[in-house]
Amino acid sequence: MSYDRYLAICDPLRYNSIMSSRLQYHLMFWSWFTGSMTSIYLAAQIYLLQYCGSNVIDHFFCDTVALLELSCLTNYIVKVEDLIISVTVTLFPFVFICLTYICIFSTVFRRSTHTGRRKAFSTCTSHLIVVSIFFGSLLSVYGAPSSVYSANLNKSLSLLYTFFTPLFNPIIYSFRSQEIRSALRKIMNRFQN
Repeated sequence: MSYDRYLAICDPLRYNSIMSSRLQYHLMFWSWFTGSMTSIYLAAQIYLLQYCGSNVIDHFFCDTVALLELSCLTNYIVKVEDLIISVTVTLFPFVFICLTYICIFSTVFRRSTHTGRRKAFSTCTSHLIVVSIFFGSLLSVYGAPSSVYSANLNKSLSLLYTFFTPLFNPIIYSFRSQEIRSALRKIMNRFQN
């Protein structure tokens, strides 16, 4: 999405030639493929571990970190592999999104009028909100040392990036639609009367 916004704002005349159906399919395929292969690999690594003692996971879902804590073997190698894969799969998109938005903001501030800036920022706002919620909660759960947050706060933040981000994603994007805004105004006017 950030690359799409980048092309639409920074290179609008070449947008249709660059953002072809083929590129869209490639972007979609590689993001799904990378996510799927990462999940399958980590699940296989965790499956091979031996578990002893308590089989209760104090979490909303089978989080990798919670499963690694239940293992009775030394799982240093699996933890390092998990860290390397997670950082790679998470950091590359995050840096890419940040770089595209830096280019967008520099282009908007250099070239645009006040109305053009407003229009460009309204185009980017919904995506920036979703990305901020997702990466903010993800970084706070996995980036901070485990001693910083309580277990309940960690579970709540995990719920934020696994459940609420996908739930609110269509809602946040639909606020840009004039039809949705006018319908909300009508509903709000009914309640005020």
